[in-house]
Amino acid sequence: MTEMKPVTEATAVKAPVLPDAQTVTEVKHWTDSLFSFKVSRPASLRFRSGEFVMIGLLGDNGKPLLRAYSIASPSWDEELEFYSIKVQDGPLTSKLQHIKAGDQIILRPKPVGTLVHDALLPGKRLWFFATGTGFAPFASLLREPQTYEDYDEIIITHTCREVDELEYGRHLIEDIRQDEMLAELMGEGFADKIRYYPTTTREKSPKMGRITELLKDGTVFADLGIDGGIKPDTDRAMVCGSLAFNLDIKEILEGFDLREGANSEPKEFVIEKAFVG
Repeated sequence: MTEMKPVTEATAVKAPVLPDAQTVTEVKHWTDSLFSFKVSRPASLRFRSGEFVMIGLLGDNGKPLLRAYSIASPSWDEELEFYSIKVQDGPLTSKLQHIKAGDQIILRPKPVGTLVHDALLPGKRLWFFATGTGFAPFASLLREPQTYEDYDEIIITHTCREVDELEYGRHLIEDIRQDEMLAELMGEGFADKIRYYPTTTREKSPKMGRITELLKDGTVFADLGIDGGIKPDTDRAMVCGSLAFNLDIKEILEGFDLREGANSEPKEFVIEKAFVG
């Protein structure tokens, strides 16, 4: 006879009450202005690491309030992770920052985006340029086996104002280096290909300055021991940050004779235009 177990608050699963509802499984607050969270993954959802989806909550008018969020977890993960800023008067994040495990969010299961391997021509060195929560798609790609199969070197730059705003990325890369499951999935020593280059613009840290200025004056290349800067025959790049940052990096990359690509026409670099932050 099957043993009957009482349904408790801990074991009960809330029935969906939102359109395209998914259940929050974990929330972590990194700073007063940054948090990450995980939600259940729809069984039918297929996505490429680096893509984004529309997520949100019901607004005060009872209608879905949605924003584009890069999926921070890799395509093989059983859950979906997101990394978000908190805006106290923001229409969505003023509410989203208060979610907790067991709550529900809206998730439209139609992934899109340009920060995918298919949008780049084959190369040897891959650059990830991020500011703030623009690190999210690279959190996905850094845990994607194809990243290490396709490239000999992966350089992730992350520029924030304060040191503690770098913590999410630093913690993730540290976990990747120590994760036995990832080593088994991607091959022993895969993490040796990662070169992490964090910078701050306001609070004092080991490396100060905007990555755009550090690229222009050659500091990045001197620090990493790269002769000749970025080369179109070997280097590829993905960019995710504020609109101004994206435009600045675009100009710099084009100055190195790299061309902007897309899913339909792969080239040497791609920019996620849906992200602003």
